[in-house]
Amino acid sequence: MQHILEKARKIRAVVFDVDGVLTDGSLYLTDGGEEIKAFNSQDGHGIKMLKASGVKVAIITGRESRCVDLKAKDWGVTLVYQGAKNKLPAFEALLKKLELDASACAYVGDDLIDLPVILRCGLAICVPAAPALVKKHVDYVTHLEGGRGAAREICEMIMQAQETLDAHLAIYLK
Repeated sequence: MQHILEKARKIRAVVFDVDGVLTDGSLYLTDGGEEIKAFNSQDGHGIKMLKASGVKVAIITGRESRCVDLKAKDWGVTLVYQGAKNKLPAFEALLKKLELDASACAYVGDDLIDLPVILRCGLAICVPAAPALVKKHVDYVTHLEGGRGAAREICEMIMQAQETLDAHLAIYLK
């Protein structure tokens, strides 16, 4: 775990996939064809805490959904790339926009489509439901499932490594 925390200290941006990471991967469709996703409020608060600590947060997802834009806005996440069937060009565009090296970015994915970015970033993370090939190439597999606290776990781990978590949590203990 010490090796993971050392990598986490250097992270300046965290990039999340959506389906299977920020959600449990289930896709609900209404009779009218509208897609519905369920997001975890504790994950959302973790993202807000991480942003408040100075770490940039981005979303790269292969699907397109209005509810992703709505959640990102709620969380204050403005770096959103939807419809990225090949996620590496979106990741490269993000690095250029933020003027960061890939080693300063963490990426959280759950499936094969995430592997090109997982292989490029500085801290590669996946959720427990990820296929074995993805797990083989990450630095860390979360204890909690996607859409069930995995994002919060990651946010707090990075904040702990960067020694910003305790100060942020102290706000709630006053």
